[in-house]
Amino acid sequence: MSDTSILVLVGSLRAGSTNRQLAEAAVGVAPEGVDVTIFEGLGDLPFYNEDIDVEGSVPAAATKFREAVAAADAVLVATPEHNGTIPAVLKNAIDWASRPFGASPISGKPVSVIGSAYGQFGGVWAQDEARKSFGIAGASVLEEIKLSIPGSVVRFAELHPKDDAEVAAQLADVVRDVAAAVSAEVAA
Repeated sequence: MSDTSILVLVGSLRAGSTNRQLAEAAVGVAPEGVDVTIFEGLGDLPFYNEDIDVEGSVPAAATKFREAVAAADAVLVATPEHNGTIPAVLKNAIDWASRPFGASPISGKPVSVIGSAYGQFGGVWAQDEARKSFGIAGASVLEEIKLSIPGSVVRFAELHPKDDAEVAAQLADVVRDVAAAVSAEVAA
């Protein structure tokens, strides 16, 4: 049996983003048989516009993104919270993944949402909004597989999440649980 592939979408474009660091840590804690890959290029997606989403002329960045989502067994999202909701780059990615209607690459795909934010609740509003949007887009949202890390600016000021034993263990659980959800879906 081939490895389970999990594609990670990072809802922040900032190079030093703690959510980017969470994604990097998730790659590092993946157990044997689970391939975790960060998608590079969300910032290259043009704003979704049905006028440019036409067969034969879909922007290359959107085609690359849709192919990556389609090829993955599951999607793990690491998102910050922007003004109480999801970042525009993540919402745009969901819009691209939700099309073409009836044949989208996100349809039925297991999706888990995690994240870190400066505030005391760790970005739960953004995570809830992301789950809602992915669900409406047709994904199979893994509601019970969550991780919210508050106080990111302080907690990770001098420590990468991969070097925080508690966070690394929690991420390992998330990755394992997402892979198990894929296996359960395949077996069903």
